[in-house]
Amino acid sequence: LQQHPEIKGIRAATIRLIRDHQPLIDDKFRNDVRPRSLFMEILRQPYGVTRQLRLMNAYGVLPAYLPEFGQIVGRMQYDLFHAYTVDQHILFVVRNLRRFFLPQYVEQLPHCSAIMARLPKSELLYIAGLYHDIAKGRGGDHSVLGAEDARRFCRQHGLSSFDTRLIAWLVRHHLTLSLTAQKQDIHDPDVIHAFARQMGDQMHLDYLYLLTVADIRGTNPNLWNTWRASLLWQLYEATRRALRRGLDNPIDKEERIREAQAQARRRLRLTKIDEERINWIWEGFGDDYFLRHSADEIIWHTRAILKRGHRERPLVMTRDDPGRGGTEIFIYTRDQDNLFALITSALDQLGLTIFDARIITGHSGYTLDSFTVLEDTGLPIQDRSRIKEIVNTLLHYLQRSDSLPPMPARHISRIQRAFQMPTEVSFSENTASGRTVVELVSWDRPGLLFRVGQAFMACGVQLHNAKIATIGARVEDVFFVTDCENRPLNDAGKYAALRAALIARLDSIKEG
Repeated sequence: LQQHPEIKGIRAATIRLIRDHQPLIDDKFRNDVRPRSLFMEILRQPYGVTRQLRLMNAYGVLPAYLPEFGQIVGRMQYDLFHAYTVDQHILFVVRNLRRFFLPQYVEQLPHCSAIMARLPKSELLYIAGLYHDIAKGRGGDHSVLGAEDARRFCRQHGLSSFDTRLIAWLVRHHLTLSLTAQKQDIHDPDVIHAFARQMGDQMHLDYLYLLTVADIRGTNPNLWNTWRASLLWQLYEATRRALRRGLDNPIDKEERIREAQAQARRRLRLTKIDEERINWIWEGFGDDYFLRHSADEIIWHTRAILKRGHRERPLVMTRDDPGRGGTEIFIYTRDQDNLFALITSALDQLGLTIFDARIITGHSGYTLDSFTVLEDTGLPIQDRSRIKEIVNTLLHYLQRSDSLPPMPARHISRIQRAFQMPTEVSFSENTASGRTVVELVSWDRPGLLFRVGQAFMACGVQLHNAKIATIGARVEDVFFVTDCENRPLNDAGKYAALRAALIARLDSIKEG
């Protein structure tokens, strides 16, 4: 069928014969070099790879030829994260990988198409796609078990030891890039250097990036959005630069800060802004600000704060930021205890989804807070009247900090209620950044981040950064925090107190 496009399909009688003779696909057949060679030829064909794999699955040939694949055919994944059975998901991932290779799909994801064109062997990606989730449901780590299955397949099908190691590595680490992007501070040079070491070279990064994009896009139609695409690309580009620079010559934080300041200062001078005024503003920002913001963001903030002058009124600005994959909301105001709870409650009331938060408390008693948000459609804010509504609402509550926004009344579907789960809280220490990482897994409901902010305030915890991920009804949020003296929590008693405060505030909420 791949080599003869004039053949439109398979007759019913032939399909019956295929199904009736499936017992012939036994160990002797699987160990025969001829079917093994034919299977690899299917994967190497320029067209029709996905279609043939789908037909082989539909007619029972693929599960019979790959018994490990047969174990996941029709296997449901009982959550609101995965929209398909495991075998459907795997074949969607292979389809997505194939589309990176085909010219008619270049406009969908040009970065991926350009990377795919550089790869020496695209069929290695398809094998990794086939095996990345093949061990689901067996117990244990499916990435580790799947890597062993992939090694066995490669040895049986005559792949070189280099190709075998690459495929097994891709299966073993198929979640690494997305987890790093979504759960670590990718503005931190130490995080980028550690991730670059895991990759080892540009080729491994290229293969893994494509597998990650295909995997996410094949999991749930609502999971892929501009923010997630931007986040993965930011990590890819930062890692590419680190690899080009050399793993033995990592960029340090001081150098990163100097580079950001130099770029921003050079461009600000071109707009005739006085050097002393720039220094006056920047003295209050602190090093952490320059580490976590691009030169473009620094320029945007600096101009706005200088224009604001000495007025006490809070500053709220928005802009569409393609680099971050959403609408960026910047807030410059005096620091106060309930600020994170107040802002997130107002944004929740406005029906916005928060994906990223950077919370900077400057030396001057002001905070510089940046939130990346999308509408509930998954798109950036584009309507001017909507932007005006957001700015006015935030200003209203920031100037009346003793009055928190009312809790939004959001409909919770019957299906979402069925997936309610007890809140899980875990802690780890990031010694490089001096921050405690708080991972929170719960189910989504109105006012969740407001209650998280309340718990932080009650426990004397300072929030510096947040990665917000809501998939279906499941929330997987990561917060980077310190104590009130800017030190990591790093204490079992503090962990227990914060865990109890979070669970008490979140699990006491009952949604009808």
